[in-house]
Amino acid sequence: MEVAILTVGDEVLAGDTANTNATWLASRLTEGGATVARILTVPDDRELVGDTVAEWARAFDAVVVTGGLGGTHDDVTADAVADAFDRDLVVDDAVRENVVATVAAYRDENPETVAAHDLDIDVDAWAALPAGSRPLMNPEGLCPGCVVENVYAFPGVPAEMEALFETVAGEFSGDAVSTTLYTPQPEASVVEAVAGVRERFDVTVGSYPATEKQNRLKVTGTDSEAVAAAAAWLRDRVEVSAEE
Repeated sequence: MEVAILTVGDEVLAGDTANTNATWLASRLTEGGATVARILTVPDDRELVGDTVAEWARAFDAVVVTGGLGGTHDDVTADAVADAFDRDLVVDDAVRENVVATVAAYRDENPETVAAHDLDIDVDAWAALPAGSRPLMNPEGLCPGCVVENVYAFPGVPAEMEALFETVAGEFSGDAVSTTLYTPQPEASVVEAVAGVRERFDVTVGSYPATEKQNRLKVTGTDSEAVAAAAAWLRDRVEVSAEE
């Protein structure tokens, strides 16, 4: 299963916010056996987001979009995903009720903050999702996520994104497996071994140098026996450590 990850937000591109969402999603998807084929960050540009989603929905098995959901002026992702599938935004009764309940709970728990800042929330703006989408109620925040065909849209707040992803994690699968070897050898000294294992086995091998920790060799493939054999072949030719 090939999955593409699209993160949306001017703040990410400006370096104001670290893109931890993409890293977390890539790790979770890979753990489940899926192959992450693309990771891209784009600004809060409705047309660009919509065009990218439309293109990727055709090219990949699934697309995960995070960021830009909500009811503020720069939250364009729901509109963009709707545009990608030529749909309107609608407010589902159950989603609206969930948003209202979340707002009410926040008011009850934070009366002083609400009173001090004259909190006024446009519920429909926060609850609007593409017509015909599958809503994903948010247990950690106000904004719901949704699934439209093979596109999954989550809020950008990490705790909210992670909670919503876990509700659909079982829908991402694949047969990719990997083994990581740690070595104290300099990267330049393992070039021949890496080339050799690629020639002999139907696997990919990534070589990842580290400044403070040991370097890594990651062997990945769709046949667990081939991955195990390739890793064993490398162990005979590269100094491998038991610990990272």
